[in-house]
Amino acid sequence: MPRRKSKLKTVQIKKITARHIVKITKSKTEIFKKEIVQYLDNNGFLSWSSKEKKYLILGTNSPKKGLVQCPECKVGELMVIRSRTTRKRFMGCSNFYDGCKASSPLLQKARMRATKKPCEVCKWPIIIFRYSR
Repeated sequence: MPRRKSKLKTVQIKKITARHIVKITKSKTEIFKKEIVQYLDNNGFLSWSSKEKKYLILGTNSPKKGLVQCPECKVGELMVIRSRTTRKRFMGCSNFYDGCKASSPLLQKARMRATKKPCEVCKWPIIIFRYSR
């Protein structure tokens, strides 16, 4: 029994207050924020290279998200988008929220490969679909 009491006293002596814990975590998070800011890309995301197994700093020469320039508004880019409600994918303009209504349905179960060159007639990207057995 006396041994338990001595252990309890040492725990009580080293007791850390909640305020002290908050100060420690605040200082650690500030240090972490300063270190992590250098790894953020233009959109505010971390850029991890699985090939090189390290974080990379992305500059302005990062690849574009869109396939080709939108043939309707000439401002946005056509992108493959997945609908939140139906979970189906379609091609739409990145300038949708500013009023561009360019969209096109896509096949759902096929693997898709989009070429970077647009069609010469309609200016929409050429898409190749492949079905798996």
